[in-house]
Amino acid sequence: MSKELFRRYSKNPIIDISDLPYPANAVFNAGATLFNGETLLLMRVEDKRGISHLLLGRSKDGVRNWVIDKEPTLLPEPDFHPEEEFGIEDPRITYLDEIRKWAIVYTAYSKYGPLVSLALTEDFKSFDKKGVILPPENKDAAIFPERFSDKWALIHRPSPKDLRAGAHIWISFGYDLCHWGEHRILFESRDGAWWDSGRIGLSTPPLKTDKGWLLLYHGVKLTVSGAIYRLGLALLDL
Repeated sequence: MSKELFRRYSKNPIIDISDLPYPANAVFNAGATLFNGETLLLMRVEDKRGISHLLLGRSKDGVRNWVIDKEPTLLPEPDFHPEEEFGIEDPRITYLDEIRKWAIVYTAYSKYGPLVSLALTEDFKSFDKKGVILPPENKDAAIFPERFSDKWALIHRPSPKDLRAGAHIWISFGYDLCHWGEHRILFESRDGAWWDSGRIGLSTPPLKTDKGWLLLYHGVKLTVSGAIYRLGLALLDL
């Protein structure tokens, strides 16, 4: 029998809509980081219109006693960022020591579909939105915390309209955080009856270990009863 890697917290969920300071349809898909000795969750909250924004919660142990902002922390701003017309979703947070800021890569939902946007912050109170960094349809993106040969690296998942083509995890490189090139597939969803045969996408930002870069990713198997999501691991060279 394989060794158990993860164990679900017995009192899940750690946050639900009853904990929020205002009415909402759902709270889910949070980005997480450590800040000033606390765990921060930048949570996706879907409002009563079905449009998402981001809301910050803080906890000393990352499990209990959450202190949640009284108002939305980061709202869509379609007047200034038209790509955010239908909300902002699914943030992934990376601390960039080189610039001493946290990079928040999130999905902006435009009338043309989901795309990848970037915001920077020093304090999780004010945010500098950089706008679109990858066009639609694309999501599940995060930045590596350090450069490779002077280039930043970004993981993301383009989403073809025809899923028979597969939805794979890609990597791109750039000298700044806003312009990306050298796009290539990092690894593919598998063919056949595999648990990750439908599509795959990044879950958390890459984690550096002494064995390599650890990726937690989600895989989707498409069945006649709907999509089944599962969690997987991949290890990249340093």
